[in-house]
Amino acid sequence: MDFIVKSARPETLKTATLVIPVGEGRTLGETATAIDTACAGAISALLKRGDLAGKLGQTLLIHNLSNLKAERVLLVGTGKDNELSDRQLRKIIASVYSTLKPLGGSDAVLALDDLQVKNRDTYGKTRLMVESLADAGYCFDRFKSQKAEAGALKKITLLSDKAGLADAQRASTHAQAIAAGMAFTKDLGNMPPNLCHPSFLAEEAKVLGKTYKNLKVDILDEKKLKELGMGAFLAVAQGSDQPPRMIVLNYQGGKKTEKPYALVGKGITFDTGGISIKPASGMDEMKYDMCGAASVFGTLKAVLEMQLPINLVCVLACAENMPSGGATRPGDIVTSMSGQTVEILNTDAEGRLVLCDALTYTERFKPQAVIDIATLTGACIVALGSNVSGLMGNNDELVQQILGAGLSADDRAWQLPLYDEYQEQLDSPFADIANIGGPKAGTITAGCFLSRFTKNYHWAHLDIAGTAWISGGKDKGATGRPVPMLTQYLLDRSNA
Repeated sequence: MDFIVKSARPETLKTATLVIPVGEGRTLGETATAIDTACAGAISALLKRGDLAGKLGQTLLIHNLSNLKAERVLLVGTGKDNELSDRQLRKIIASVYSTLKPLGGSDAVLALDDLQVKNRDTYGKTRLMVESLADAGYCFDRFKSQKAEAGALKKITLLSDKAGLADAQRASTHAQAIAAGMAFTKDLGNMPPNLCHPSFLAEEAKVLGKTYKNLKVDILDEKKLKELGMGAFLAVAQGSDQPPRMIVLNYQGGKKTEKPYALVGKGITFDTGGISIKPASGMDEMKYDMCGAASVFGTLKAVLEMQLPINLVCVLACAENMPSGGATRPGDIVTSMSGQTVEILNTDAEGRLVLCDALTYTERFKPQAVIDIATLTGACIVALGSNVSGLMGNNDELVQQILGAGLSADDRAWQLPLYDEYQEQLDSPFADIANIGGPKAGTITAGCFLSRFTKNYHWAHLDIAGTAWISGGKDKGATGRPVPMLTQYLLDRSNA
């Protein structure tokens, strides 16, 4: 899909479909009134007959209006609120796209600049619209014998006034890069685990490295991981025939003297739980346990598309957690790269084991800040559901920056505490630390575990267990989150 932002009078534009808003109570804004005037009041006459009430998301398609160059006009209801919420705007855009998609027209013009959205300027409103439109067109049919039919719609033009045109164009550019990153994340997450294993992800990284000149890619194999002393990481992988890989991607978009930001992703390409095996029901969705790594891939893709003036290091800890005669047992003690010993009480608490070594490794880059992203705990879904990601960290400024980025991107997080009292739940009589802290506050104690490996830099942890994919049913699939939040955080740091 091509997106264009321009300033023009909508009634003069030749297009297959012109989209205009109608408020509840059949009210027309300034732009819609001008279009209605151009076609001699035909739109207001239709509204007076009661064909459209203007309720949020309602649509009415009109053909052959006189004095307009548009072949069709699509009226879309915008509800009764003078200012829309982000969610209401997304619903409007979803309704517009679902109506446009089956039509025969190859293009559409959206004259929605009159819409007011709470706490959003022209940039924020336009970016949310373009992201929503681009994401709505996503389809994963790689393994379907019958592919989805390609729709006729190829181009969408968004109209803006001249004063906001530059901001709207910048928003569209950013939104398309973020949508590309989300699509990449979704593709990786939706891949079947028999194909998407650690070596596959390593090959995907190499393709990125060949595509973008200012990206360096290093792949650390099992031998290198042993040399580095990553006993916690290797303990997770030892039950699988698929060898582990640590993928390190180094993007140099800023000055050489600038310290990088770092993203660390959990990449468990399939999680059976190991010896502490999971229930069979729903286990197929454990292919999504690599969505932390997938979201780092997607964020990097967005950064590369925009060529942000920033230095970024991405570290992906990729392994498969399987039960076998060689698998780690509950009660085993392993030594992490940091030298701290870990008593493994539950082999299904494996994400923190690969992450702790990855976080220790990341220290060598002397990062300005580190964010790890992981589908880490079912407890996070219990606490926060599927609407927001869990957030913890050792630096309040960093945490607030991420929370702010989430609000700006409409990809929100909620901060959970990391009080010292929770650390006591990880005490072990046999090792420096246990890998679980009991049934209480599971998300927080997982964060406490990781915090013991991040004392030398500013660090935040995102638990995306509830937000990374939609579970069950016909809509099952990866969501692409938290690519918008992470990209916004990096946009804020680079002032792009």
